[in-house]
Amino acid sequence: MHKSGFVNIIGNPNVGKSTFLNAVVGEELAITTPKAQTTRHRILGIVNGDDYQIIFSDTPGIINPAYELQESMMDFVKQSFEDADILIYMVEAGEKDLKNEQFFNKISHAKVPVLLLINKVDQTDQDKLNEMIAYWQEKVPNAEIYPISALLGFGVDQVLRRILELLPESPAYFGKDQLTDKSERFIVNEKIREKILKHYKKEVPYSVEIDTEEFREENGIIKIRTIVFVERESQKGIIIGHKGAGLKRIGSEARKDLEKFFHKKIFLELYVKVNKDWRKKADQLKRFGYKD
Repeated sequence: MHKSGFVNIIGNPNVGKSTFLNAVVGEELAITTPKAQTTRHRILGIVNGDDYQIIFSDTPGIINPAYELQESMMDFVKQSFEDADILIYMVEAGEKDLKNEQFFNKISHAKVPVLLLINKVDQTDQDKLNEMIAYWQEKVPNAEIYPISALLGFGVDQVLRRILELLPESPAYFGKDQLTDKSERFIVNEKIREKILKHYKKEVPYSVEIDTEEFREENGIIKIRTIVFVERESQKGIIIGHKGAGLKRIGSEARKDLEKFFHKKIFLELYVKVNKDWRKKADQLKRFGYKD
C-alpha cells in the first residue's frame, strides 16, 4: 500500500510557514525573513519514503491585496484550498484571526482534515498556551491542534506522524528523487531575493523581481547570470550601492547559500535593470510566473 497527497500550508504572513516547510523537507528550500510577503509563489516541498510521498505546499501569507502582484499571490492561496488532501492552518502564539474572513470560513468548513499548528510556542508559557489551545478549539472545532516550534523542531515529528496516518492511498505524484516542483533557476532567484529582503528597507525589496537568464554547469562549476529588476531608476542606485558595494554583498551572500544548496562551486554574475511598474502589469506578472 502506497500513500500520497498534498498537504497545503495556509496562514497569516510571518507565522513560520516557510520555516516549517524547510524543517519537514530537511533543506533550505523556501526563503525565510522577518519581513511580510517573503513568500510570493506557491512552493512544493516533497518528502519521500518507500511507501509514501507527502507533497507540502507553502503559500504566501494571507493579506488583503492592494495591487496586481498581491492579487496573484492570493490566487496561489485559493488554489491550495482546491487540491488539498490535508490542510495545515498555521498560527503563531498570541495570534487571534486570519486577515481574510473568506479564507477563514473555508478553513472552518473544510471537507478535508485540518491540522491547526500553533507555532513559536517556545516564546510563550504553559498557561498562555493552554488558553490558546482552548481558544482555537472553539474557533475551529473541525481542526486537530498541535503546538510546535518549527524553528527548533519541537512537535514537528508528531505532526508528520499524523499526516502519514491521514494521507490517502495513492501512487506517487512526483519522482521519488524529486525535492520540489521548482526549477534550479527559481531557487537561484529566491536566494537572491532573500538577501535583498534582508538588507534593504521600506518599499525597495517589494519592488524587486529576479530573473536568472543563464544557468549552466561547466567542469563542476555552475555559471549563473541573473538580472535584478526594480521599478524605478532611484531603486537601481539603492540596490547597487556606493561603488557597487550593495550588489556585491547580495551576490556574495547568495553565492554562499547556493553553493551549500547545490553542493557545487558557483560563479554568479548580477545585473540591475529597471522594469517600470512591473507589479501592476499583467504581461510582466505572467513573464515572472505569477499568472498562467
